[in-house]
Amino acid sequence: MSDELDSIRKQLDDIDRTILKALAQRQGLVKEVSDMKLKNEQGIRDLEREEQLLNRIRDLAHEVGLDRYYAEHLFREIITNSVRFQTHSLVDHQNEKSEGEVIRVSYQGTDGAYSHQAATRHFSDRYSTVDAIGYDTFQQAAQAVLDDKVDYALLPIENTTAGSINDTYDILGNEKLHIVGEEILKVVHCLMAVEQVELGKIRRIMSHPQAIAQCSQFLSKLPRCKVESYLDTAMSAKKVLEDGDLSQAAIAGAHAADLYGLHVIEHDIANQKENYTRFVVAAKEPVQVDVQIPAKTSLMMVTSNDEGSLIECLNILHKHKINMAKLESRPRLNEPWKYSFYLDILANIDDPEVSAGLDELNKKAEELKVLGCYPKQEA
Repeated sequence: MSDELDSIRKQLDDIDRTILKALAQRQGLVKEVSDMKLKNEQGIRDLEREEQLLNRIRDLAHEVGLDRYYAEHLFREIITNSVRFQTHSLVDHQNEKSEGEVIRVSYQGTDGAYSHQAATRHFSDRYSTVDAIGYDTFQQAAQAVLDDKVDYALLPIENTTAGSINDTYDILGNEKLHIVGEEILKVVHCLMAVEQVELGKIRRIMSHPQAIAQCSQFLSKLPRCKVESYLDTAMSAKKVLEDGDLSQAAIAGAHAADLYGLHVIEHDIANQKENYTRFVVAAKEPVQVDVQIPAKTSLMMVTSNDEGSLIECLNILHKHKINMAKLESRPRLNEPWKYSFYLDILANIDDPEVSAGLDELNKKAEELKVLGCYPKQEA
């Protein structure tokens, strides 16, 4: 029985390798198509062709005895990845950034952190080498861009469980940085230790404060454990490895467990299973986004204390048919009871209607700062 099972598993491994090789080959063809579109100034997306492709996939799935919904779901993911690659290639092309070179990216944390994964994911399909450099704080990661030590900083700005990350908003509001992209990463928290020990033997758990908060329900069931805040999820995993104490564990991503050779004791322990972190990519210079690309624009606005001033500003967006995706307020430094408002609008500043709306908004608000216009990541 064991030999037969091992044989089947080997066949599955071989098929998985074949699938991955085929996807890599397909991605190479996508790059060729992207290069041709850029050369001939063609649009990056053909919705009619995409629907024709999905129709063929549904028919082929039925023909080979595979669930149609399952096949369509897989190929929608493949199409989304293709569009994502072509979108980034077009933005790089129009902003005279050549692909294939080494790119330097700063982030808060160490190897294996979620920020490290997001940085690698955002750039690795276009650049031969992503030199991701970890810093202790968000401010240090941002300063590395201002000091020309790196090309970009990747900063977390909001999480679907923990909410907004205020340090990033403060940095974007105060520093001369521009948002040029975004990356959304699914966060899967795991409990890991140096060996596959029983959960009841764990006495100390370390992780980043936000990860601890996101796993509060799981941790509440471990009353005999001492939970300690640490600088970063991956740093806590690294410390567990270095200490070699079987009573210690860390909360981090599975990537950190693989990197540091730790064993995952419990998988996916967050309160909310659909747990995502949105990161922004910050640079010294803004980028231009072609109007054919779905774009997002982030703003920082200060209004007067007059009654109805915020509503009047928001009505300007409504008047110009600008869809607001998010509104966030932050206290202004050294100005008690005064606030900065951070807005995300689903709009491109090169759109004449949007440009007119922002001009009108600029006249009404006490202060208006465009933090960046960038490609909207497709969900």
